[in-house]
Amino acid sequence: MDYVIIGNSAGAVGCIEGIRSVDKAGKITLIASEPYHTYSRPLISYLLEGKTDLERMKYRPDSYYEAMGVQARLGVKASAIQPQEHRVLLETGEEIPYDKLLVATGSTPFVPPMEGLETVEKQFTFLSLDDAKALEAALTPESRVFLVGAGLIGLKCAEGIARRVKSVEVADLADQVLPSILDRESAVRVQSYLESQGLTFYLGDTAAKFAGNTAFLKSGKTLDFDALVLAVGVRPNVSLVKDAGGKVNRGIVTDGSGLTSLPDVYAAGDCCESWDITSGESRVLALLPNAYLQGECAGRSMAGEDARFTNAIPMNAIGFFGLHLITAGSYLGQKLAAGDENSYKAFFVEDGFLKGFILVGNCLENAGVYTSLIRERVPLDTVDFDLLREHPQFMAFAPSKRREMFGR
Repeated sequence: MDYVIIGNSAGAVGCIEGIRSVDKAGKITLIASEPYHTYSRPLISYLLEGKTDLERMKYRPDSYYEAMGVQARLGVKASAIQPQEHRVLLETGEEIPYDKLLVATGSTPFVPPMEGLETVEKQFTFLSLDDAKALEAALTPESRVFLVGAGLIGLKCAEGIARRVKSVEVADLADQVLPSILDRESAVRVQSYLESQGLTFYLGDTAAKFAGNTAFLKSGKTLDFDALVLAVGVRPNVSLVKDAGGKVNRGIVTDGSGLTSLPDVYAAGDCCESWDITSGESRVLALLPNAYLQGECAGRSMAGEDARFTNAIPMNAIGFFGLHLITAGSYLGQKLAAGDENSYKAFFVEDGFLKGFILVGNCLENAGVYTSLIRERVPLDTVDFDLLREHPQFMAFAPSKRREMFGR
């Protein structure tokens, strides 16, 4: 069996390990446009901050490809899939045959059209190792950085550079920070903390146009800067499957096994959609654990096993300047919130089930209990949810439920 994988991040690694759990001998060829050994993209901000290095960013050890029997073609880009011929075309002109193919091409930074953007000499995105290296090379202790985007990518970038530049100013059309994962109350807390760390925010506002190193905001304000970072979002890389005639919505459409609408072509990670059990819809969940699990399921399926991954949930565990937060699920139904000066909790309950939660500050211990309630769809009338909201602990579950869920 000839397996081909396009991509080299969590989804690709999951696929390799899924294949090898079933098929120890099949040929695996990995094609990756980046020239680097597989690395953890979420760590690029810590690289800028000096908290990690290139060696510790590696997602698997140097011996990984050889140990797993993988021929890694790094720094080579796939240009097309020919599904009927079962071939991948490379930009070099080579043709790579496959029996089973995984597309794990991730996503690309979205750069919206902005008047005068071409006049900004030092402009950057922040998604890959090359992005981080380019930004690092441009910064000095006197740099004034203007960052467009107050979401996860933008704020991790801000954290990574704040201590090595003169100033970081952040603008976002949304009227709060982290609008995709926080409610209003938690966003106010997080913004206040980030401001105490030296960040300046212009929310409900963004750049309308640029003239060299000056940004003209929609509100009429003007900002002068030395470096511009655009972090307004990402777009799934769907073109290989779409151009080959595969079904694509916002991301590549797959079934529970990871199979696309093209024969013997699978997809995993940020380029494709997952079934979100909390919202009851198929959507892109750009999360490293989800990418790995999708890839692992696809790999097992490619190797002939009847594998399914159908219980994905959106989940984030992240920190900024020492303030940590965990979010999961969808914010549907009744909201139950409480907080003090050191922490904030919000739980979202619908039809007797926990749908989502937000935890900020000193209340993250045993958060996996809440995640299990969501993923396993545990009826809340079978647990002491009032106790769990205060202190997540196994004793809040009935003995039979504890044994079923946690083996204790």
